[in-house]
Formats: sequence, structure tokens, C-alpha cells
Amino acid sequence: MTTLLVGLVTNAVSDQSRWPGWLGWFQDHAWLSFVLLGAVLVGLSALLAVASEQSAPSGQQASVAQGPGRESDLPEAALVLRSLPRDTVTFTDRSAELEALTLSVRASQESGGPLPVHVVDGMPGVGKTAFAVRAGHLLSERFPDGQLFVNLNGHTTGRTPVQPSEALASLLAAAGVPTQQIPVGTDTGAVTEARAAMWRSRLAGKKALLILDNAASYRQLEPLLPGSDGCLVLVTSRRRLAAGEEVVLSVEALPSAHAVDLFMQLSGRPAESFERGVLEELAGLCGFLPLGVSLLAARLRHHPSWTAQDLLVRLREARNRLGELRAGERAVGAAFDLSYRDLPAELQRFFRCLGLFPGAELDAYVAAALGSVSVDVARRQLDALYDAHLIEEYPGSRYRLHDLLRDYARSVAGEGDSVMEQQAVEQVCDYYLAALAGANERIVRAGADTPPATADGADPRRTPGLQSRPAALMWLEGERPNILACIQRASSLGLHPIVVRLAAALAPFLRQAGPWDQAAGLHHTAAEAARHIGDRLAQARALAELGAIRRFMAAYPEAVQALREAIDLFDEVGDQQGKADALNQVGIVWYLTGDNEDAAQAQTDALALYRALGNRLGQANALADLGMVRRQTSRFDDSVEAQSQALALYRELGDRYGEANSLRDLGIVHCQTGDYALAGERHSEALAIYEDLDDRAHQAYALNEAGAVQQITGDFDAARAAHTQALEHFTALGEHYGRANSIRHLGALHRVSGDLAEAVRLLTEALGAYRSLGSRSGEAATLTELGAAHCGLGERARATEDLQRSLTILRALGNRCGEAEALNHLGALLRASGAPAAAQEQHEQALALARTVHCPLEEARALEGIAGSHQATGAPSDRTAGPLHEALDIYQRLGLHTAADDVQRLLAAAR
Repeated sequence: MTTLLVGLVTNAVSDQSRWPGWLGWFQDHAWLSFVLLGAVLVGLSALLAVASEQSAPSGQQASVAQGPGRESDLPEAALVLRSLPRDTVTFTDRSAELEALTLSVRASQESGGPLPVHVVDGMPGVGKTAFAVRAGHLLSERFPDGQLFVNLNGHTTGRTPVQPSEALASLLAAAGVPTQQIPVGTDTGAVTEARAAMWRSRLAGKKALLILDNAASYRQLEPLLPGSDGCLVLVTSRRRLAAGEEVVLSVEALPSAHAVDLFMQLSGRPAESFERGVLEELAGLCGFLPLGVSLLAARLRHHPSWTAQDLLVRLREARNRLGELRAGERAVGAAFDLSYRDLPAELQRFFRCLGLFPGAELDAYVAAALGSVSVDVARRQLDALYDAHLIEEYPGSRYRLHDLLRDYARSVAGEGDSVMEQQAVEQVCDYYLAALAGANERIVRAGADTPPATADGADPRRTPGLQSRPAALMWLEGERPNILACIQRASSLGLHPIVVRLAAALAPFLRQAGPWDQAAGLHHTAAEAARHIGDRLAQARALAELGAIRRFMAAYPEAVQALREAIDLFDEVGDQQGKADALNQVGIVWYLTGDNEDAAQAQTDALALYRALGNRLGQANALADLGMVRRQTSRFDDSVEAQSQALALYRELGDRYGEANSLRDLGIVHCQTGDYALAGERHSEALAIYEDLDDRAHQAYALNEAGAVQQITGDFDAARAAHTQALEHFTALGEHYGRANSIRHLGALHRVSGDLAEAVRLLTEALGAYRSLGSRSGEAATLTELGAAHCGLGERARATEDLQRSLTILRALGNRCGEAEALNHLGALLRASGAPAAAQEQHEQALALARTVHCPLEEARALEGIAGSHQATGAPSDRTAGPLHEALDIYQRLGLHTAADDVQRLLAAAR
């Protein structure tokens, strides 16, 4: 069964060196921008929390779909988004259809039954979307939990219909689900099912309204339907999509009288100035379609000297010019043609250029790039096209062409004129390259190299002024669908250098914001594009990015493959910086998989290259990651040395994220070596920095580590509060590795507090999460705790199995401190089972390991266990007292007063 992965932003990476049928995914995703812009407002705080990259076990960055816990554990987010397009004041009549819809909704709500799906169908240009939007605004008070609008591109020329899984991803983001928590994977069917389940869960018990515009088929929209009886779904389509219980509302062309009324209303002239027969013929020549009638009325309004008869003559001429069109297109096409030919030449050209935009919604900056004009001129021309009813305005000073108008613009531009389209795509891609360069200055980590993606011909004055990190993130989230659509179109046109550069420019944002399957697909394409043009350096960079993203997805073999290929290519072209970055990344992957020797060698090699290059940030990163490997193999002195050097460099560079991460990892080492006061200090320092940086993910990691110290020192209430708060943060952020850590710590806390049944429940949940994530260190730590809990419950066979499995993993990882802990628990189990001699053997092994790696807590526990084994065999009291006195000295030195008191009681009993 294909594993579904959710990318996590625990330590999202804003620079190029830190850790953390595919192109069809990107095809025509500009439709997402409208929904995603709203989602930014819901999720921006999460995006701001993901700027750091280097973490201890927090480097684990992927999980199974829905996470290790029950879906009900996920925090609920209110559907506060109001994303309906603006209602039009010129909406005419449709009172019968609106009344039928309103009555249907009211009857269903009053009866307490489920609301049926309402399908609005009709021919192009008849006003289906306007009808649905008007209905949405009229019914909005009945659906207070939100109103969402999604264009499914069912009948948009040059675009494939939006896939259900993609629409679900956008809806979930709009509903407040962090993008990194949305299920991803290679099995499209399984991903769609997982996203649909999450979507239904989000809407459970809510009253929300969802407009699915421009649907291609019932199969496309079915997974998007909420499970809640209180939600209303309005679907618009050119096809009849009813599959069973849907309510079908067919929108026909306007009655002649209503079409004439609409014309007079929009023309701005008094009714008595018209001959009604002329107006009826005008409306008839454009098929009585609201879109065509609106355009004709706008033409008359802009020509005060014209009469309706003058307009009629021109319309007849336009129909003759469009004789080759199909009847339905010809009716409205004539109105388009008349409006278009009424424009000044420069505005005609501008309109044609807009029709070639690969995305959907655009702003004045994009329009300026397409039209090769200044931003001020673009704004004026957009206003003029809006006044002429040739373009639609959306919130945020954004615009889009109706599908039929886009078709017409492309036809007058010369459908199939690849030279003109290629020029338009190149110009808008140059704009995006320049704009991305500005955005990356705000989001890329200080001291890191920015992507080599500047545009040759773009004028930076024609890009939005992004003066802060939040502004840059919001712009990136809003433009992401358009940029992906441009990359797709550039690829199909064979513009491979543009594909490579745009992918590199978008990489820092995708590392932070995900989703990882999008990012992986993008970098795969960039690598293939670079391979196609023989640019080995660009290919290496794309593969390095792909490897980092694969690591976030916990696809470790694929990550290693991509990174190794990148290292070889960097070697071939002599790019030592790129090679060092890739070595650093592959070293992190090997750290996560427990291949500690390879990990240490990779970080050592990366460190040597960074030193030769004089790259101090790279040195700090490699030292920090090397320190983590040394900690994982219980080489604590070496770990402290490497991490301390990294900390000094981070402080010199003013890199507060790096500083906090090194402080936190040092705290972990100090805890394992028994310096609990210093460990608590380091964790408090790290937490304060994370709070200053508003980094909730790393705040949660610091809370977990602080809670572990508090648990050892006997402050159970503080430990429980810290782990609970960390769990809340991780759940909200969708960070499943950290969530598993919190659950494991809480399980351990319940064990030492005596609530063994709850301990087993929590630890079993954590174990499943670690196994899904592929985290062997997490699995081993949990098995050790489970073994101790099962022993306490008298389930000795299960306890033995847990502890033996843990020891196998710990020995493979080289984690000698963890091995000593597991051996001590195994010794206690054997002693309780009536095998004191075998128990003593386990404790003596633990004692030797603990002394070798300087792990005083396990040393004291081993001594206490040896004394207990002596006592159980009836040995003389002096043989029992000696190890107990040694254990007592250690406990007192560590400040573990409860443990010391227990030993003193044992000594008193032994006298």
C-alpha cells in the first residue's frame, strides 16, 4: 500500500544549504490563487514559524497521512474565509431561478434533512457564474461558517480541468489546514481519498457554502462534496451533471424583455431615447446572453454620438467577420469583436497580450510585463478594459478574462502564433524572476546564498515593493499558482533555461511552504530541463533541491540518490560550494536513517570544503550537524566541542536561529551527561530566542527538551505542562515527528507517575508514528519505555520483546547511552522474573557502557540494579551496600533528591 506523506515545516529551509505524467500537477494552477490568497490570512503565522533549518531530532520532516493520532485530535479552525467574487449591481432578473433555489434551501434546512447539491447549467456566456455568485451572497447569512469559491477550469481553453486532489488541497488550505499537513504522495487515488476525508472532517457540523464553478464532470466534483448535511454546494457547468439527487437549475438566455432592460440599464441613457425594436434586434444578435448585452451597452455608453441604430449596423458587420465561428460562439463573438475594434490600437494590443498569460488572475505588474508597458500605464489600460467589460475585476486589484474573452483574445492574437506567445511567456517569466529575487531577499536566511535566478531584461522598478518578510510570503503564496503555470507553459514551449531559473528562484519558498510533492515535481522538471540543454551546474542544483525535498518527504533512498548525483555533477563542474551543500544535506539524511559513520564523514567533508571557501555559515551548519551525529553515537565530548564551535560562529554571524538550535542541542547533551541545571539553562535560552522569532515549531521542540529535564529532576507538573503545550503546537502545525516526541514524553511521564495503562496507550501511538516516519531512534526510545511499562504491568514476555528490539536498534545506531538505559530496564525485568544472576549481568553491561560514554544517570541506575541483584541472591550486606553508596553519591551530585532518598532507604534496610 502506498504510503501517504505529509511534508512538515519543522525547520523549513530558507537557504540553499540547510536541511531541512508529474508536470501535469502544475498545469494551469493559477485558478488556485483566489482561494490561496485567503488561506494566507489563515496560515501566515504558520509560515512565519518555519524559517529555521537545523534541528536535532526535529530534522525528521515527513509523516503518514492524517498523522500518528486520531483525526479528531487535529485542532479545528473556523471557516472564516469569505472568498466569493464581488456581486454585480447589473444582475438582471433571474428571480424565478433564485426563488426556486432559495425555497429549496429553506425547505431542506427547515426539515432538518441534508442539503442537496444544486447544479446550475447552461450555455457559455449565459450568466451561470453571476447567478451562483448572486445566490451565494443572498444566502450567505444562512451559512455563517464561510463561503468558498473555486474555479475548476472545466471548459477553459489551454488548460486541463483541475484534478480533485488539487482542488481539495486548495480548499483545505482555505479552511485553515497548514499546507504541510495536507496529505501528499505518489498514489493519486489514495491522496485524493485522504484529502477528501480531511475536507469532510473540517466541515463536519458546520454551515458553509461552496461554489464549484466551471465543472467538467460529476467525477471531478464528487470528492469535493462536504459530508455535512448543513453545507450547501452550488455547481456551475456547461454540461448537465446530475447523477441522482441533485437539484438542477438550468439558466437559459435572457427573455427578450429582460435583455432589453439590461441593455438600457447599462447604457446610461433614458429608455425613451431608444426604439425598442432596435434594442430587441441588438439583444437577439448576441443571443440574448448577458455577457454580449453588457458589452454592447458599454460600447454605446462610450460613444455618446452613436445611436442604437449605429450600433446595430456595426454589430451586423462584426457578425459577418465571424462567420466561421459556431452559432453559439458567433452570437457573443460579434459583441466581443465590436468592443475590441472600438479600442485604441495600443489597448487592442494590450488586450491580446493578456490573452496569452498562462495564469488566471493577474495584477498590474504582470500586465505591465505582458504588455511591455509601465505599471502606471498597465493600471490605466486595465481600468479601460474593465470599463469596456472586457475584463473582470477581483478583490485585491486583480483581474481575469472570462473564458470566452480569453478565447477571443487569443484568436485575434493569431491562435497558433508561437512566436508571439513565446515572447509573452518570456516577458512574464522575466518579470517573475525579478520579483522572486526581491522576495527571496526577505525570506532567505541571513548569510545564505540567494538563488542564481536574476532576470536579464527585467526592470526591478516594475516589481512590487516587498518591504517585509510577511509581505514577501503573502505575495509568494498568491502568485505561486501563476508562477507554476508559467513554468509549465515555458516547458511546453521548450524554454528550458527559463524553467531552470524560475524553479531555482521559487525553491526557497517551496522549501518553507510546501507542499513537498509540488516542490519535488518542480525540481524534477528543472533537472530534466537542465539535462536537455546540457547545463550540468543547473542540473546539479536542481537535483540538490530535489534531494532536500525528498528528505522532507521521508523518501530517504530517493533523497540519497538525487544528492549523490548532484555531488558528482558539482565535482565535474568544479563547484565546491554546491558540493559542500549537497554533502551537508546527504549527511543529514544519513543521520536520520542512523547511518552514523556515513553521516559523520559527509559532514566532515562538507566542513573541510566550507573552510576552504571561507563560508562561515556553511561551517557552522556542518559543525552543528556533526555535533548531532556525535550526540547520537554517545560521543558527548566531541558533540559539545562541535556544537560549541557552531554556536560561536552563529553568534558572530548574528544568526539567531542557528544560535537557538545549537543551544538546544547542547542542552540535550548536558541532560544526558547529568548536568541538569546547565541543560535547563540552555533550553530556556533557546526557547526565548524561538519566542522572539515567533517560531512555534522550534518552541515546541525546546519545550519537549525542557520537559524531559523536568521529568528527570522530579518536577512532573512542569514536565506535563511543557509536553502538553508542545503537543498542541505540533498538532496545529502538522509537525508529526515533533508530535510523536511529545506523545512519547507524555507516555514516559505517565509511566513514572504510575499510570501504566495510559502510558502504554500513548507509547503505542508514538511507536506507530515513528515507524511510519522511518525514525529508528524514535522507535528505539519508545520501545525502551514500552518495555518498562509492560514490565510494570506484569506483562513480562511483551516487555522482553520490546527491550530486545530496542537494543537491536540502539546497537545498530551506536547509541551507547540509550543501550545502557535499555539494559538497566532489562535487568530490572529479569530480577522481577526471578533471575537475579542474569539481571546482574545486564546491569554490569549497562554500567560499563555508562562509564565509557559518561552517562551518570544510567551509571547510578546500573549500580542500584547490581545491588538489588546481590540482595536477591542473598549476598552479604557489604556487597549490597558498596554499589548503593556509589549510586547515592551520583544521585546526590546530580541533584536527584528523590532517587537519593530511595537509595538511603535501601541502605537502611540492608543494615
